[in-house]
Amino acid sequence: MKLNIACPATGCQKTIEIEDEKQLRAFYDKRMSQEVEGDVLGDEWKGYIFKITGGNDKQGFPMVQGVLINNRTRLLCKKGSKYYRPRKVGERKRKSIRGCIVSHDLSVLNLAILKKGDADVEGLTDEKSAKPRRLGPKRANNIRKLFNLSKEDDPRSVIVRRPIEREGKKSYSKAPKIQRLITPDRIQRKLKWKAERRHRWEKSRAAAKEYNALVAQRLKEERERRQSYKEKRRSLSRKMSEKKAKAKAGAA
Repeated sequence: MKLNIACPATGCQKTIEIEDEKQLRAFYDKRMSQEVEGDVLGDEWKGYIFKITGGNDKQGFPMVQGVLINNRTRLLCKKGSKYYRPRKVGERKRKSIRGCIVSHDLSVLNLAILKKGDADVEGLTDEKSAKPRRLGPKRANNIRKLFNLSKEDDPRSVIVRRPIEREGKKSYSKAPKIQRLITPDRIQRKLKWKAERRHRWEKSRAAAKEYNALVAQRLKEERERRQSYKEKRRSLSRKMSEKKAKAKAGAA
C-alpha cells in the first residue's frame, strides 16, 4: 500500500510504499479524520501524528466520509453529493464508492501531518523543501488570523501580494479582493438598507391602517343602507296592512 503524506506547514507531500503488513495494521479499521501515531512506520517518523484524509482502492474508487463500511458499495446519488454531478434537472444515479473505514483493499492512503516529530523528513518537513504560499488568504478574518491582527487593524495593509514580472515590461503585483471586509461605507450602506426597510414597513403599516379604516367605513355604510331598506319595507308593510283593515271595516 502507498501512503501519500502531506505536510500543510511546508506545502510538500511525499509518497512512500509500505509492504510490511505489521506496519499497516495500525491503519486498519480506522476511519477518515482519525489520528494515527507515526511511530509504527519506523524511527524516521518517531513523534509524528497523522490524520487520515482519504484514499483510493485498487480500481480507483475514492473513500467517502460518512459511509461506515470498509468495502465498496453503490449509493443512489442526487444533486449535492460531492462525488456526483447531475447532467439533468432532478437526475439521480447509482454510483460506486468506498466506505470511510480503512481496509487492506486500498492501494493509496492519504495522510496529513498534524504534529511534527523529533527529526525532519527530507523532501517533506525540512525547511529547504518548503514551498512559499503562492496565494494568501482572501477573507478578512483569515488575514487577521494569519498576521495576528485585532479587529481595529486594517487587513488591507498586510494583504499578500503576488509579484508579476515580464521581460521588457514594467513589473507589477496582484492582490485578491478582500471578502467580508467591514468598512465605514459598508456600515453606512447597512444603515441605509435598515432605514429603507423601516420606511417600507411604516409605509405598509400606514397603508394597511388606511385600508382597514376604509373597509370599516364601507361596512358601516352598507349596514346603514340595509337598515334603512328594512325600515322602509316595514313601514310599507304596515301601511298596506292598515289599508286592508280599513277596507274590510268599510265593507262590513
